[in-house]
Amino acid sequence: MKKYDKNSLIGFALMAVILIVFNTFFFPEIPQEQAPVSAPTEAIITENQFSETTFSTPKLSNSVISEEQKTKYGVFASAAKGTDEFQIIENDKLKITVANKGGRIVSVILKEYQTFDSIALDLFDADSSRFNLQFTTGHNINTADLYFVAEQSSNTLSMKLKADDSRYVEYLYTLTNDYLINFDIKFIGMESLIPTGINYMNLEWQMKTPQTEKSKTNQDMYTGIQYQYSADNEGDYLSFTSTDEDKINARLNWVAFKQQFFSAIFIAKDGFEKPTHLISTKSEGSKFIKDLSAKFELPYKHKSEEQLSFQFYFGPNHYKTLKAYESGFEELVPLGWGMFGWVNQYIIIPIFDFLSKFGFNYGIIILLLTLIIKIGLAPFTYKAFLSQAKMKVLKPEIDKINEKLKGKDPMKAQQETMGLYRKAGVNPMGGCLPMLFQFPILIAMFRFFPASIELRQESFLWADDLSSYDSIYDLGFNIPFYGDHISLFTLLMTISTLLYTSMNSSMATGQMAQMKWMMYLMPIMFLGFFNNYAAGLSYYYFLANMFTFTQQYFMKRFINEDKIFAQLEANKKKPAKPKSKFQKKLEEMQKKQEQQKSKKKK
Repeated sequence: MKKYDKNSLIGFALMAVILIVFNTFFFPEIPQEQAPVSAPTEAIITENQFSETTFSTPKLSNSVISEEQKTKYGVFASAAKGTDEFQIIENDKLKITVANKGGRIVSVILKEYQTFDSIALDLFDADSSRFNLQFTTGHNINTADLYFVAEQSSNTLSMKLKADDSRYVEYLYTLTNDYLINFDIKFIGMESLIPTGINYMNLEWQMKTPQTEKSKTNQDMYTGIQYQYSADNEGDYLSFTSTDEDKINARLNWVAFKQQFFSAIFIAKDGFEKPTHLISTKSEGSKFIKDLSAKFELPYKHKSEEQLSFQFYFGPNHYKTLKAYESGFEELVPLGWGMFGWVNQYIIIPIFDFLSKFGFNYGIIILLLTLIIKIGLAPFTYKAFLSQAKMKVLKPEIDKINEKLKGKDPMKAQQETMGLYRKAGVNPMGGCLPMLFQFPILIAMFRFFPASIELRQESFLWADDLSSYDSIYDLGFNIPFYGDHISLFTLLMTISTLLYTSMNSSMATGQMAQMKWMMYLMPIMFLGFFNNYAAGLSYYYFLANMFTFTQQYFMKRFINEDKIFAQLEANKKKPAKPKSKFQKKLEEMQKKQEQQKSKKKK
């Protein structure tokens, strides 16, 4: 017998002895009480028996309960007792469930969407959320603990917390035709109950966000709290990567509990009074993504009838849908800051939306989007390729310069190389021009694909969800920095990037040639990073590489290197062009470095 079995047996024996002795010697005058002695012993054997024993415990009389309720809740004592009931209001987009206990929304189902495992998408439920108004009447009142009286008509639901018929707090929910719900808090006759020195009430809003997406890691990356200041309508947020907390001492327009593709936004029509206390907690090892909470201070002016007006937004993080409300909600879609956000707003999204109108599969739309971008950048790509061709023609001469001064004077080698470029009329920075245009697009796409709800649960080829990772083989174990599966789109992107790097490494000279290993290391690092990222992004980068190969193939056939060589030789015979400001500055820096070296030698 195991040690804990022995302990259990001894414990049961001791309990039996104590019960027998207790009932025999302390209550000999009531022999009928000895019969149920075995009930407590049996009650701890199974969970069901324990429950039955618990429910059979005698209850206090109504008069005793009433007195306890009055002591705790005062005039709201009658609201402390009730039966759980639920009211439903709905439209074509939302199904809202409101509980009479707390008068709060306990479920929001978005009818047009499903979770990654094909069940109804519920933004939150009663067990993982809280909505509570705190105030005092001489007794501390938490509305989450009390029962409201429901009255429903068409798309409006009234929930009243009554002290009596003339004194009550009312929650009024009015459902619109879209994702907005008007929410009013009314105080009727409460000025006689709330002490005159009390000018504020606390409102608590809390939600544990459930996993609705295939990749819990990606959903966590985009889940957190965002808010907007009233003074300048600028948005801000708590950390999305770690547990964070802040007390905002400024008026706010709205606070959003944001997930990767959906948000719950609480909006104050007159702004939230300061301060607002916000907490975002990572739920490590939990079925939830994050625990988000906000605590607001609501003003109270002691009027006989008083109303505070709010709204809820429960819906998708779709850029145009959010922007249509003209309240800055579109900031919830992480398109990138500055230039990268502008590229997404004014180039990528309009093209993407235009192509979506034709009803193509989203894999085809990404293909066409890539083609349009590459054609748009083709003139700059051609100039870059021409510059690379000139560099390739000059490479033998540059190699001679480097070999001649190898290990002797790197500064002089650099000066002679720059002199050769100037004499031949070649701009070594000419190949960087298209990168100035391509880099913002690459970064914009990095932000666009994981945040685009249009790609959510859209399949293409072997990928079942372009907004999440694709997997052609599940490893069954986790490799650090890589993951537990093989993403084919990421593999294709990495291979194509390595091929592209190999093609262009032949142009590298001087220090760049010595850094070739870095050029090959980056794609390998991307293999680990993108393996768990959106399949649509890896697919786009792969397509971009393939289009670049195609462009280079045709440009190489179009550009004649012999003619370029002849042109460069002719340029050498012409008088050298005056030095640019950049070249002059570079030479000045080189001279200063040489002077500093010579001083050190002395």
